[in-house]
Amino acid sequence: MMLLLPNSTDGARVSDAEPLEWVEWSPCVEGIIPVIYYSVLLGLGLPVNSLTAIALSRLAARTKKSSYWYLLALTASDILTQVIIVFMGFILQMAILAREVPHAFIHTVNVLQFAANHASIWVTVLLTADRYVALCHPLRYRMLSYPERTRKIIAAVFGTALATGIPFYWWLDIWHDSQPPTTVDKVLKWVHCFTMYFIPCSIFLATNSVIICKLKWGKRVDGHRRRVGKTITMLMAVTAIFTVLWAPRTFVILFHLYVGSTNKDRRLHVALNLANMIAMLNTTVNFFFYCFVSKTFRRTAGEVIRSCSPFCTPTYGGFLHSALKPLGLLENVSL
Repeated sequence: MMLLLPNSTDGARVSDAEPLEWVEWSPCVEGIIPVIYYSVLLGLGLPVNSLTAIALSRLAARTKKSSYWYLLALTASDILTQVIIVFMGFILQMAILAREVPHAFIHTVNVLQFAANHASIWVTVLLTADRYVALCHPLRYRMLSYPERTRKIIAAVFGTALATGIPFYWWLDIWHDSQPPTTVDKVLKWVHCFTMYFIPCSIFLATNSVIICKLKWGKRVDGHRRRVGKTITMLMAVTAIFTVLWAPRTFVILFHLYVGSTNKDRRLHVALNLANMIAMLNTTVNFFFYCFVSKTFRRTAGEVIRSCSPFCTPTYGGFLHSALKPLGLLENVSL
């Protein structure tokens, strides 16, 4: 998910030998703790998300289910977020380059940040809508949902996300706000809060509520209830995790816009840092929840680990069983 880069966009001059338009410094210096935190998060998040992506790609290819394609797209956007925001924005910019970076680099990374954010959240919205149609309108779902259509929708979302990230090239750095925010900055921040938090969370609340009511009053057999229960649990956990982890950051942005200043109020400065750290957890926690909820995902992730380990011998019988069972090819067959 997107974090605000700790860099000034109004171009504070560092020395007379360096042009104003090429160098920018950040007044946000919090010591070594953020660098260690984001380094650990990147070191844990990239391998975990890579494993998740491989496992979900196998499940998507085996089962042909659109939900796995949406989860795969969500994982891909998390990987992009970690590379663009955690590595390029914080580790590279704060630690390696000591916050001295070209002007164009900052604003280009801003565009990529917001593009990755928009892709991540609206893929989650698509996943919610997909589960809503599948559970509440199953006949229509069978007609509308198939892998080719799902991949086209995902590609359209990523393309739209990149386009909608372009206006945020003019995003005013929140860390350097000695001047009052301009009208453009206010509009961008409100658009960001609505498109990234308020509108998606409203959709999550509405669709999840309808799904719960539909299942509560509908008549289902026990086996179907168990399968649906796991689906609903995973869906609600993904949306709830996003809602909880992003709430502090949204509140701090709006508070800063109208009430406080990170330059004048040290507490707000620290609060924004903590809110950004909490929000970034959203790029890493999904893997552990998938493992906790889904036996199928755990089994597939284990297959990926064993296939990559030089100390494990492949178990072709187990692989054949897990590959063919979702396709319905193992009925009345004993393996």
